[in-house]
Amino acid sequence: MTDKCISPLRQRMIEDMTVRKFTAKTQNDYIRAVKNFTIFLGRSPDTASNEDLRLFQLHLSEKRVGAPTINSTISALRFFFTVTLDRADAIKHLTFVPEPRKIPVVLSPEEVARFLEAAPGIKYKAAFSVAYGAGLRVSEVAALKVSDIDSERMMLRVDQGKGRKDRHAMLSPLLLELLRDWWRIARPKAWLFPGRDPVQPMTTRQLNRACHAAAQMAEISKRVTPHTLRHSFATHLLEQNVDIRVIQVLLGHSKLETTALYTRIATNTIRAVMSPLERLTLKPKTDEPPA
Repeated sequence: MTDKCISPLRQRMIEDMTVRKFTAKTQNDYIRAVKNFTIFLGRSPDTASNEDLRLFQLHLSEKRVGAPTINSTISALRFFFTVTLDRADAIKHLTFVPEPRKIPVVLSPEEVARFLEAAPGIKYKAAFSVAYGAGLRVSEVAALKVSDIDSERMMLRVDQGKGRKDRHAMLSPLLLELLRDWWRIARPKAWLFPGRDPVQPMTTRQLNRACHAAAQMAEISKRVTPHTLRHSFATHLLEQNVDIRVIQVLLGHSKLETTALYTRIATNTIRAVMSPLERLTLKPKTDEPPA
């Protein structure tokens, strides 16, 4: 989109987000949310009343829009009216809705092995191995540079991950060998996993498409996304009795309670716990069961 196609109001919002260093994805999401509100309203969004905003949220709820989408829309509208329009009073009827905490899908180690072998080419096998072997998010995998591999310290540098935070991730010997195989074949110069245009990194959409193809080829019936590999990384470490605080650091979680979610799906850990019922001495029942 050229500058001539951008309205002054949208341009102001873009500038407000830019000075606050919002990521490109966040900016696109916020602009899309305001655009959807404008379509609902049928006129310029700066003319909206408090009641218009309340009716828009009611409209989203009646359309059974998911809680994450509603909350991201509310965040966008709060920013637009509070910052860009300087109308903080307009958002008093906008409320965030609770999001259900669902147990994430996790693959077994055998399923992970099948999935990686079914990846469409060594490039994607290496990329998915990073997601599982180091617990990286899909955006972090796509943004890796060749210079982020520290083979001496056996670490991966994650530059500006979620929350614009740098961190280090683990680099296992097997993962290093896979990455070396990929480098010997492709000789990437800047981005570790270049896109169709070598100047740009591979997109998260490319990784998602390859992920779905690999899951289908491996005949895995579960709904697999690149983030499933990160969930599996954390769960398998927990089942190996790795301290949850170490896993928190490896995942880059700011709160331990976020990492603690994996205690609900670490089945080996759950099975290893002895039920208090086992410690009771119950008298055997001698009566005949009812007919």
